[in-house]
Formats: sequence, structure tokens, C-alpha cells
Amino acid sequence: MRNTDAPEKDTQIPTNLRLLLIIEEVAKRGVAVKPSDLIDALGLAKPTIHRLLQTAEAEGFLQRDLDGRSYGPGPRMRQLSVNTMSAEHLRTARLAILQGVADEIGETCNLAIPDREGMIYLDRVETKWPLRIQLPIGTQVPFHSTASGKMYLSTLRQNTMDGYLSARKLLPHTERTLTDPEVLRDEMQRISQNGYSTDNEEFMPGMAAIAVPILDGQKRLVATLSVHAPTQRHDLDSLMQFLHILQDGAQKLSSLLLS
Repeated sequence: MRNTDAPEKDTQIPTNLRLLLIIEEVAKRGVAVKPSDLIDALGLAKPTIHRLLQTAEAEGFLQRDLDGRSYGPGPRMRQLSVNTMSAEHLRTARLAILQGVADEIGETCNLAIPDREGMIYLDRVETKWPLRIQLPIGTQVPFHSTASGKMYLSTLRQNTMDGYLSARKLLPHTERTLTDPEVLRDEMQRISQNGYSTDNEEFMPGMAAIAVPILDGQKRLVATLSVHAPTQRHDLDSLMQFLHILQDGAQKLSSLLLS
């Protein structure tokens, strides 16, 4: 039901707070938001909402979704979230947890966050083995062929998943990459049920990986924790022995986000 008190509330919310409340609401919902949703949630007048959305879009904080009517995080809002997660006190504590996981497993561990075109490595702790796979911080990797990317895809709503699969060709990175949309759908269902995802040489020949989700207070994926290794040391079955260590680390990282 539409809020009929919008004109009154429009005068109660300070002008310099309105745009921040819109950005906060978009971030909180985690899905593309229609102007009518914001009118109902914030009680601001329709012209005010549309004017602020136009400003946020022009400045890159929000961007239109595929339907042309809804709004989701834009590049500046996504960068803002990365910068917030990279704040010194958070990163120091996060790296300590990541280091502990990597030391216990003995292989490279990564923290990745979803961006519009793929997963971006936010943090990593390298293995001490001389044979290692180099994927530096800031590297962007595809969704459909990596453990972290598939973990993220498995959390999407059905219509968002359908849009992703219909909007782009799934390029093969190795002979094992899943490029059939229906096969990938089945894989997403298995990942959703199991609570972890795998990469069995799908992104890079000779590399296996496992990823688990890092969740926020609303049980939404905000990042992934993963381990990858050359198959000369660990094939996928061998890596599975470390799943509980990854899950424990992800729980600690989730708690850190909420503290």
C-alpha cells in the first residue's frame, strides 16, 4: 500500500540526507529497486525520488537494471563498498583470519567479491610452495568457470540467473568449462544445496579450487573464501578435506563484518 504521508515526510527528512537514504535502501535490499519501492520505503514524494535517482545515476552511484526501470549499485557505489571493506582496521583483522586459514591448509587462500562482470580478488595469502598459481589482488575472474564465481551465481534469484545466461555467451577457458546454460543451472542447484562450489580445472588447466560463501546479517553473499592449488599437489577430491577449515574461516569473516 502506497504511503499517503509522502509530502509530509518529504519535509521531515533533511535534504542532505535523502540521497544517502536512497543509496542505503538499495544496498540493504540487495536487488534492483524500482522508484515506487523507494517511495513506499522512505515516504518521499515521487518527484523527489526521481530527481535524486537521476542525480545518483549521473554521478555513477546507481545504474539502471536491464529492465530500464529499476536501479542497482553503480560503479562508484561498488567501489565505495570495496574501500569500506579495505579500511585498515577491517583489513588487518580480515587478513589475520585469512592467514590462519592459509597456514592450516598450506595452500593459497583468496577473498573475492562480486562485481558486475566477474569476481574480484580483494585479498589473498599465498602458499609457501614454490609452485603456485599467480592471481594477484585486483584480478577479475569470470563467474561461470571459477569456484568463487559459481558460488555467487548460485545465490542469484531465478530471473537474474536467466538474464545472465541469456545475455552472454559462456566462453570456454578449458575443455572442462561449463558452457551449456542448462548444465550450469544444474550445477547452481547443486551448489545451493551443498553450500560450497568447486572448480575442477574449469578456469585454468592444472588448477583445482573450492569456495564457500561469506554472508552478511541477512544471509546474503557479500564475498567468497576459496582455496586453490595445482593439481600436482591437490586434485579436487584432495582439496575437499579442507572444506570444514574454509567454512570455519568464512564464519569468522562473517562475524567480523557484523561486529
